[in-house]
Amino acid sequence: MPHLTFIAPHRVGRHLVVILKWQTNFTRLTPPPYPPASANCGGFFDLPRLITRLDELEANMTQPDFWDRKEAAQRDVEEVSLLRNKITPFRALESRAADLEILVEMAAEEPDATMRATALGDARREFEFVEADLDKFELRQFLCGDFDSNPAFLTIHAGAGGTESCDWADMLLRMYQRWMERNGVRSEVVDIQEGDEAGVKSVTLRVAGDYAYGYLNCERGVHRLVRISPFDSNKRRHTSFASVDVVPEIEDAAVEIDEKDLRIDTYRSGGKGGQNVNKVETAVRITHVPTGVVAACQNERSQLKNRVTAMKMLKAKLMQIEADKKQAEVDRQYGEKGDIAWGSQIRSYVFQPYQMVKDLRTGVQTSDIQAVMDGEIQKFIDGKLRGLTYKKGAGEAEDLD
Repeated sequence: MPHLTFIAPHRVGRHLVVILKWQTNFTRLTPPPYPPASANCGGFFDLPRLITRLDELEANMTQPDFWDRKEAAQRDVEEVSLLRNKITPFRALESRAADLEILVEMAAEEPDATMRATALGDARREFEFVEADLDKFELRQFLCGDFDSNPAFLTIHAGAGGTESCDWADMLLRMYQRWMERNGVRSEVVDIQEGDEAGVKSVTLRVAGDYAYGYLNCERGVHRLVRISPFDSNKRRHTSFASVDVVPEIEDAAVEIDEKDLRIDTYRSGGKGGQNVNKVETAVRITHVPTGVVAACQNERSQLKNRVTAMKMLKAKLMQIEADKKQAEVDRQYGEKGDIAWGSQIRSYVFQPYQMVKDLRTGVQTSDIQAVMDGEIQKFIDGKLRGLTYKKGAGEAEDLD
């Protein structure tokens, strides 16, 4: 019988998490002795606590003076929405699990062997649907960071290598745009610098959708491509690099910036043109001089709007730098030395002489490079969210350079 249950919490990295497991035994026609399910297992998905908190907030929202403090009221409304988005899917899974159990029991009681086999086949297909939705629900529970549900700014920079690296950056841009289309995520180009001959030198997207930052944050790092270069008449194998950076969009980032530390440049926007665009200096580039961090925006027709967006990006980048410093200190004290050797390189894409895309952090890999470049990267994101770690075996060869 299928059964929805919770396994006791365990550690993934530094985070205490709860893994949901779906257990089933379709070969038996009598229910196995499963322990009763428990939603309260001490992890970050503590259903009774979530329900209690939701009841408290909803009771508070009925008070006549609830909207007297608008900022606090808005925070409560957002928390209610977040709690409902956790509780409602779980309740739906519970209901579907109960329905599936009834479906299997009915199939087991079918006297005709052929009809019983057909009914069990239907039950198995339904189980696969429920299992897939359960897997999505489980992954959502890992997205519990302060800004995981926020929109994100995704920036791709071509590495050294000229046209070859610019083309690789353009290929990554298309890959992420296809992933966004597949997942119903909206994106717009905020800033772009075209390559001299092909591709892009750098491009920044604003990405909005369910847990946009939480998912895309798994893609931060250096991506390496090995292929026979289409720009080399001698058909030699080339290695190209591009970096991907992701920061959350934060309306009121708690970052103090001295105006004296900023250098603000304006320039004419690139692109197809239009009213003001390409005619007046509407694009804005802001440089934080002490750190060298740069944020630019050129997609709006108003210089003021571009400046506001660029400042949001700059503050988010500075916050990310501070967070990275803290994480680096933790890794220095508690991490393993072998994990530092690869630096920030996270994934290798080998087109020739063999075909393989491999995540160097988690070990997730596939030989279907065409599907990956067409946006099927969810398996790599899932592996990172689940906290998988990869250790190279003693006899395992390095990827080709």
